[in-house]
Amino acid sequence: MAVPPELSKTAEVAGPLGTLALSVVRPRASTMALRAIKWHSDLSTLGVRVPMAIVHDLGMVLACANEQLTIEQRVPPSTTNVETSLTEQYLSLVNEVAECEAARRSADLKMSDDLVVVVLAKLLAGVAAQAPTPEYASAIPLNAALFENMERQLPQLFAAVPRNADLKVWSLLLNARLYVLTLVDALDLDTLQLFGMLGGDTSIGALAQVDLLNVLGSAEANDVVNFSLEILPSVLEAKARPGIGTVAAFGYAGLSRKGSIDSMVLTELAWDPEELLRRMVDDEVFYYAREQTSDETRRVHHILIDATASMRGERATFARGMAMAAAKKLLLAGEDVTIRFFDSRLYEVHSAKNGQLPIAYLLSFKGERGRNPARVFQEFDALLDLAGSRDPRDPIVHIFTHAALYIPRDTVAAISRRAKVAAVFMLPSEGKLDLDYLDLLASHWVVDHAMLASKSARTEAAIGILDEVEITPPEATANSTATAEAR
Repeated sequence: MAVPPELSKTAEVAGPLGTLALSVVRPRASTMALRAIKWHSDLSTLGVRVPMAIVHDLGMVLACANEQLTIEQRVPPSTTNVETSLTEQYLSLVNEVAECEAARRSADLKMSDDLVVVVLAKLLAGVAAQAPTPEYASAIPLNAALFENMERQLPQLFAAVPRNADLKVWSLLLNARLYVLTLVDALDLDTLQLFGMLGGDTSIGALAQVDLLNVLGSAEANDVVNFSLEILPSVLEAKARPGIGTVAAFGYAGLSRKGSIDSMVLTELAWDPEELLRRMVDDEVFYYAREQTSDETRRVHHILIDATASMRGERATFARGMAMAAAKKLLLAGEDVTIRFFDSRLYEVHSAKNGQLPIAYLLSFKGERGRNPARVFQEFDALLDLAGSRDPRDPIVHIFTHAALYIPRDTVAAISRRAKVAAVFMLPSEGKLDLDYLDLLASHWVVDHAMLASKSARTEAAIGILDEVEITPPEATANSTATAEAR
């Protein structure tokens, strides 16, 4: 099946699909081409309007392993009446993109569709800014069958609508060949790798894509990315801790008073029938309990990151990298995580949804509102109080901040009555930690300036702190108070 006759006559379908007559990339599976529909639509939302074939070809070579693609002209140029020189130059450009480092590492980078959209927007924004308005709208159904054996239809689809605007974009792209190739070679592969490792939530749409566009051009974000890649391997092996359940899954974990007949301890059958029945009625019978991951998360971790002016440079890099790694470790352990920034105000909460962290937000956020810890934590205390009346989960608070976080002691005491509080303090040069509420914290760590200045010492200290991030049941550590200094 290819494009049905009723669709091939509509400009919204024939327009974008017809540009594939100039395409030079053929995926081995037609379902892979469906990704190009989303890329093309999302790029239009971002204001980057270029022919679908260009989006399809560049996206495929950057997002898919080369062995899954065939790079060659899909139809002879004579069938489209397009100059042979244009098609040959375009084929050469795509081949050069396919040989770049980003394309060679595409299988390892595992870019999501939204991440591919951001990369294409970065590469094609300059061309799209000069491009004329397309002569048709785009509304392609998400049906992989449209792309099966469609080569014989491409000349007809190409001729179905005027192509002056499309061909103008091809000319602009080829004129900007060196610029596009330079952008491809300059792609921040570390950031792309980080998103591949953590699965950032760019899937929330255009807002996250805009944040990510800012990230790809930010030197400060690149520092956080590099630090995160140093410490993340230490947490990615974390597993959700199994609980005990009665469902017939996993192995035996212990004994329980509840269970099914097939898991009953066999020695229980030695009782007389009347006594066994009484024991069952009174819940005195022993059953083997099976391992099972918790069906319901019992706790929520609030990660608060200082974004004041005192947290610029190395301290901001350490705080954001640590917050990202700690959040990922907690997610892997089956915990719920929320993330907030603060300066003189407490910013909106971002929850980790479906195990996905708001990485673009974490890397791109900038706070420029001064400093007011008293106000911020009084507001946070009120939020905890409100949540406590309707959220059964036990709250745990993690703070990543400067050593001069002067919060009124009574405010910290109020928060500590509602939640366990842990903090990582970053010292300035020649500074020391002198806060009157440290004894109210469940645990805290001190990171000095000399350690931040040393890459190896910084990484070692970060991994040491991550090893102690709270993931044990709250009743097991409710009375513990520990203070550790990173050396």
